[in-house]
Amino acid sequence: MDVKDGAAAHGSGRGAPRGSYAVGDERRSRILDAAVEHFAQWGFHATSLARVAKDAGITQGGLLHHFRTKEALLVSVLEASDEHDTERFFAEECASVAEWFHRLLALTTHNSRRPGRTRMFNALVGESGDPDHPAHAFFARRYRTLVADAAQSLRRGVDSAELRPDTDCTAEARHLLAVMDGLQLQWVLDPDSVDMTEELGRYLDRLYRGLSAAGTGLPPHPAGS
Repeated sequence: MDVKDGAAAHGSGRGAPRGSYAVGDERRSRILDAAVEHFAQWGFHATSLARVAKDAGITQGGLLHHFRTKEALLVSVLEASDEHDTERFFAEECASVAEWFHRLLALTTHNSRRPGRTRMFNALVGESGDPDHPAHAFFARRYRTLVADAAQSLRRGVDSAELRPDTDCTAEARHLLAVMDGLQLQWVLDPDSVDMTEELGRYLDRLYRGLSAAGTGLPPHPAGS
């Protein structure tokens, strides 16, 4: 008897696995949410799986059922955050560099509304400079990918004649990411005096004015996009 036949023979048993999966997904989500707060406050090394489990409302054994090690939990938190951002803001290719800049501003606004995740990012990216840190490979790979993707977005602007043909796309991509991360760090340290979106908007306007073939500042966000 195969799996389908067994479920049919037990009638309502077909619904049980789906219910179990739903409970498992909900529990996994609670663990990830709790882990974000702990990694943000304590960093990786001082974070306790027992405290994460307690805040998630499960036992440490229950947590280890989903994440076998603290290292696995850390990488899962980081990967889930990146996947969420990509799907929400960059699932579709931008029609122009101007549109891409506006999506970066939308992401920055989103980051200001989730301080736990933003604090976690700053805490962990600093720690991960140590080659032995469990997130070192993740962040090294992440920055290589971000620089490459940002340079590609700028290069499409060059190819479409939106940007000047002499634009050094890779260098500008690195500078842009440095500004975004620097503003984020300053915001984490003093959120009442730093408006990340406003400050980034000013920088992107100046950058676009300097790179655009027309020499104009960043146009308004396209209507309906």
